[in-house]
Amino acid sequence: MSTNSFTLPNGKPKTVIVTGGAGGIGAQTIRAYHSHGCNVVIADLPLARDAADALISSLSDSCRALYHPTNIVNWDDMKALFRETKKKFGQVDIVIANAGLMESKGFFDFEEDEQGELKEPSEAWRVIDVNLKGSMNTIHSMQSNPPDSDDARGSVVLIASTSGYFGGTGVVSYISSKHGVVGLARASQRVANELGVRVNVVAPFFTPTNITTGYSEKWKERGLPANTVEDVANAIVSTSTDPKRKGHSMMVAGSLVKEIETARTALTTEWLGEDIADVMAKGGKFFDDMGGYTLPKARS
Repeated sequence: MSTNSFTLPNGKPKTVIVTGGAGGIGAQTIRAYHSHGCNVVIADLPLARDAADALISSLSDSCRALYHPTNIVNWDDMKALFRETKKKFGQVDIVIANAGLMESKGFFDFEEDEQGELKEPSEAWRVIDVNLKGSMNTIHSMQSNPPDSDDARGSVVLIASTSGYFGGTGVVSYISSKHGVVGLARASQRVANELGVRVNVVAPFFTPTNITTGYSEKWKERGLPANTVEDVANAIVSTSTDPKRKGHSMMVAGSLVKEIETARTALTTEWLGEDIADVMAKGGKFFDDMGGYTLPKARS
């Protein structure tokens, strides 16, 4: 990465928003961008204020840092986040959609109310809202940016997980939401390219954070490889600033970082078979020739 990766053509530092930036992977990502000279914005819940303030105090130049209390599911909060960031630093150049959570009880652990009726799994919907809807809420507000030296108007990194590709652990809501994040990245590419905004994914393997405390020690005792928050933060920073990264997904597994979307595409024929792959390719070309999918009319 060159120093130009972190500055605008006018020489000013780029500005980075990290959701869930007060702790774990998010906090280390804030530190990494700040060390490269960027302005950094910690977007996190009000209950994270003390952690965010402590993080800002630990940085070498607190004038290049801002904490904004944000619930990423709340649209008004997100509008305020981008508005206040622009007010302080001028524009938003990089957004890391990192905030997320995992359910505390199994989706199939059904509960009944006093009348013996099944309770709605409200926690499951909260996981979907935060991890998927919250990520969708971050992809806006960059098309008005002037292009930088790489002709890009901005960069978004969506934090998925290996759970966005595999489902063997059975953590239903978390896995469903992270598959959705991968789908969001894939579905965004056409319009993102038209707008000049790069949208990529970082998909970490096991990383000791607050959502893995229930089994971190047993994992370590087994001698299994694990990421550090530094591993993941470094992958996020390099992915967000590399102009060649468009529609890529970087899987981070300890010391190994591999781009996996290109390989998935290359193996489509082997995966589906030549006959179905040919049908899918013709369908894809049809929509390309149409300029995209024609959406149905809204139902009254």
